[in-house]
Amino acid sequence: MKKRIRYGMLFFVLILWMTFPVHASSSDLFLNHLDFEAKINQDGSMNVTEKWNIKIEDTNTLYKTFKIDPTKYTNIENVKVLERTNGQNKAFQKMNQWNYHMTKGCYYGGRNPDNLFEIAWGVGLENKRATKTYEISYQVKDAIAKYNDKAELYWQFVGKDFEVDAKNITGTIFLPSHAKEKEEIKVWGHIEDLNGEIYVTDTNKIEFHVNSFHAGRYVEIRTLFPSQMITHTSRGENVPRLEQVIEEETSWAEEANNRRKRKEITKMIIAMGVNIGAIILTIFSIRSTLKMGKKMKSYKKLQPTQEIEYFREIPREDATPAEALALFKKQIGGFQNSIYLGRIFSATLLDLSLKKKIELEEKDKIITIKILDQDLQELENAKEEKAIFDFLKVASQKNDGKITTKELEKYIKKSSSKVIKLGNEIDQKTEKSLYEKQLADAKGKEEKTKVISYLIMLFIMIPFLIFGFAMLNAFSIIAIGILPLILAIFAQGIIYFIFSCKINVLTQKGVDENRQWEGLKKYMQDFSMLNEREIPEIAIWEKFLVYATVFGIADKVLKQLKVVYPNLNEEWNTNHYVYLSLMMNGNFSNSFTNAITNSMSTAYSSGTGAGGGFSGGGGGRTEDGGGGGGR
Repeated sequence: MKKRIRYGMLFFVLILWMTFPVHASSSDLFLNHLDFEAKINQDGSMNVTEKWNIKIEDTNTLYKTFKIDPTKYTNIENVKVLERTNGQNKAFQKMNQWNYHMTKGCYYGGRNPDNLFEIAWGVGLENKRATKTYEISYQVKDAIAKYNDKAELYWQFVGKDFEVDAKNITGTIFLPSHAKEKEEIKVWGHIEDLNGEIYVTDTNKIEFHVNSFHAGRYVEIRTLFPSQMITHTSRGENVPRLEQVIEEETSWAEEANNRRKRKEITKMIIAMGVNIGAIILTIFSIRSTLKMGKKMKSYKKLQPTQEIEYFREIPREDATPAEALALFKKQIGGFQNSIYLGRIFSATLLDLSLKKKIELEEKDKIITIKILDQDLQELENAKEEKAIFDFLKVASQKNDGKITTKELEKYIKKSSSKVIKLGNEIDQKTEKSLYEKQLADAKGKEEKTKVISYLIMLFIMIPFLIFGFAMLNAFSIIAIGILPLILAIFAQGIIYFIFSCKINVLTQKGVDENRQWEGLKKYMQDFSMLNEREIPEIAIWEKFLVYATVFGIADKVLKQLKVVYPNLNEEWNTNHYVYLSLMMNGNFSNSFTNAITNSMSTAYSSGTGAGGGFSGGGGGRTEDGGGGGGR
């Protein structure tokens, strides 16, 4: 039943996502306002000025393209670009050669390699962000077609390949002269979302505006006005035009209205379906939450049999650093994290040194690791330590089992796949060992993993549900069912989170040892501040520092040892305490942690195939033309 509920929720979210797709846009660019001013001249040309108030991030060049189409115009010329800064105009310098990236302060107006007419200007904002206002102007030759009764402008101000979203788009078109009355001027606007308006506001002026423009759409204007306003043009025919255009536009308007109705009906049907699905899933979610609540009440969280503040001994002599960290964190598995893996690696080297499997030597501030004992029988019950020993053997095989710490760091950095494999192996062997020693509960681990996976799924779903709620006009009756589903899932998530914290991944034996490790860590941290303390033998601190390293407190412990044993520095420099001397005077642990972090980050960034730079726009580089964006 639970699996069916989960799959139902995922299917529900998928339906929302497919119903309301997000259109691609140039995410590093956003137009606060795009304004057009078009002045039609008596010779049939049109002077256009575009004002871009635009937010820019990590972009070198902005551009606008036009498909070269002799049926719509014959040429574009007199291109100029300027920037409006603090009320002042800064003119851009014209370049005669097209470049993919334009120099800052320069512009190009002409054909590009894709045989489109392109206006491109360098903004120089790579690795930067700013809000700028630019003004581009150009003249479109023969933009107007002249007929017996009317002259016609049919112009796409923004094409489908324009890559930038805009909060709003406005435009004003001025005719060459005044008509006798506004009724002589006919206007139509074409846009996919049907979210624009166009009006004849004077006998020589047309205005239009579009709200919430999405990239991948278009804004197209068509107008007819008295033909006597145009003296001559190379485009047009000696035939009447008005009746044909009205017939076309009427047909298109009816089609648009029908499309709008179909869209509304479809939206209503989907909304009702979503609403019904939401109600069903809400019921299942509430039932699941109540059931989990009852289970949680009857669930007994294991507590340590003895409360301990300070623990002055190692809880278990055969405990490996990886086991100690897992029990201390109450985390079975998941130690591929570079910081944890680095601590385990460093602490295990120290432990192998104590077990006489390796030897640490220092000469002229160079630390050499030497493999001593090939008899690994002692490591059979510490398989994660054997894995690190084998890793060390491979790393040092070129030099007969010897390797300096600097060489080992370089080997780790270059062997990212081997490091990740080592981390997985340590995880698996530590987990198996804890189960065999009855310190961890396999069923509890499995249940916690399932609950956490379900939690992740729930909280991934919530943003999608909120998005669908908004898209379906949230406060209408047909969409209101999503709201209780969001609240029910949120409540379910809270209950599951609380339950995940109560699940026992350790046995009673493991819980007791966890408290002992916590007490040992606190003892090592506070040792120098305890009023009454027994001073342990220096040899005991060798073992303590293995676990201090894996807990990440070695530096703090070493500082306290300097306070408690101020006169023993020379004794620590003897061969018997060589690694204490190395840790006291060097950076033994952190160097391996840094190397492993570097190695793992290299592996993951390469594996994802993710690029490191801005890929740019290119909307104007398709055969359709009419695009624009940034690169």
